[in-house]
Amino acid sequence: GRYIHILLGPATVALAVPLYHQLARLRRDWLALLAGALIGSAVAVAFAMALAGLLGASQATVISMAAKSVTMPIAIGLTEKLGGVVSLTSAMVMLTGILGGAITQPLLALMRIREAHVAGFTLGVVAHGIGTARAMQGGQEMGAFAGLAMGLAGLLTAVLVPLCLRLVGFI
Repeated sequence: GRYIHILLGPATVALAVPLYHQLARLRRDWLALLAGALIGSAVAVAFAMALAGLLGASQATVISMAAKSVTMPIAIGLTEKLGGVVSLTSAMVMLTGILGGAITQPLLALMRIREAHVAGFTLGVVAHGIGTARAMQGGQEMGAFAGLAMGLAGLLTAVLVPLCLRLVGFI
C-alpha cells in the first residue's frame, strides 16, 4: 500500500500535465464534457443495476454492480459504504476496464469517430483507469481527455449510485 501511495503523486502529475495543455478547449467545452460524463455515468449505473435486477440478483449484488464503471478506489469505497460485496465489485471493475479498453477503440473506428479527444473521453468514462492508460498510448490529447473523463465519471458516479439505490429502495 505504501508504494502505491508514493507513486500516486507522479501518476497524478502525469495526467495533469497533458490536461493543462488542453485548458483552452476545456474552458470552451466544459458543459458538453460535463454532460457527456453525466450521461455516460448515469447509463453505466442504471444499466448495471437493471441487468443485475433482471437476472434476479440479491440487493448486495445489485449494490456491488452499481459501482463497476469507475476506478477501483472509488468503486470499493462506494461498495463498502453501501453494503455491497467488495470482491465482486473489484472483479467487475477489472472486467469492465479490460473489456472497455479492448473494444472501445475498435467500436469508435467502426463508427468513424477519429477525433483524439472524443476517443480519449470515451475511454475514460467507459474503461476508467485501464482505458486512460490505453488512451495515453494514443497521445497526450487522447490521454488528457481520458484522465478528465475518468475523474468526472468517478465524481458523478459517487453521487449517482446512492441516488439510484435510494430510488429503488435499497438504501
